[in-house]
Amino acid sequence: MNISNNSSTITGFILLGFPCSRQGQVLLFMVFFVVYLLTLMGNGSIICAVHWDQRLHTPMYILLANFSFLEIWYVTSTVPNMLANFLSDDKVISFSGCFLQYYFFFSLGAVECFLLAVMAFDRYLAICQPLHYPTVMTGHFCTNLIVSCWVLGFLWFFIPIIVFSQMSFCGSRIIDHFLCDPGPLLALTCSRVPVIELTSSTLSSLLLFIPFLCIMVSYGLVLRAVLRVPLAAGRRKAFSTCGSHLAVVSLFYGSVMVMYVSPTSEHKAGMQKMVTLFYSVVTPLINPVIYSLRNKDMKHAIKKLFRT
Repeated sequence: MNISNNSSTITGFILLGFPCSRQGQVLLFMVFFVVYLLTLMGNGSIICAVHWDQRLHTPMYILLANFSFLEIWYVTSTVPNMLANFLSDDKVISFSGCFLQYYFFFSLGAVECFLLAVMAFDRYLAICQPLHYPTVMTGHFCTNLIVSCWVLGFLWFFIPIIVFSQMSFCGSRIIDHFLCDPGPLLALTCSRVPVIELTSSTLSSLLLFIPFLCIMVSYGLVLRAVLRVPLAAGRRKAFSTCGSHLAVVSLFYGSVMVMYVSPTSEHKAGMQKMVTLFYSVVTPLINPVIYSLRNKDMKHAIKKLFRT
């Protein structure tokens, strides 16, 4: 397909993805298809293990199961369309499809930020307030926290995306990305709207830094409490409990903060795609490995699950 000749007649956007030969596209399809299946299996295993093992019916593991459920939908918001594009000749996504992907991808990302903060708060209560933990982190309170994360996450970008979708787009309508990302989309608007750009940047910054600050404060208090524990075995147990969550937080925030604090900044297209690929596809794949390898109860539950 000659993209430059046909782009003016399309009824949507062209997602370039990862341009290469036809054989390369088929190879990429196979790689990402396997990654997608492994991601579904890994996160699905955690959900099933928590559901079937009565010992894991605690707030920490209920939050982890919800996090795995979120990761399944997060990767599903991008990978199936990416797989279709690998085998497509025109690589066109409709306007409605583009903005729906934009909305769900960023809303699910917002839910992840809030959920990671709630998981850190849960560890703070369990380690720093162990006597009050059973009365504070009840099943009802845990459910309310989870529901709040989902509702707030899906409301966070709702109005800006509605406004953004009503803007006029000019030029080739070619997006040098594998998903509908705000940076390339803003570059295709007929006229720059500073208010929209400022609102997008502000919301992204608040979304990232407020939960991140809560996570850092929670783990700062946890670290202080753990260092006061006289027994080395107690300290190791506390660090083991928190270590997997800190690893996941580091992987997610380390890449996301580079991209979306300033969505209109001049990131190179190749770097932008690789960083987005890391936190949207790679981290949902390796998160189940991190949680299962560092947690004896989860490891035992998953082994028990596969024996049945």
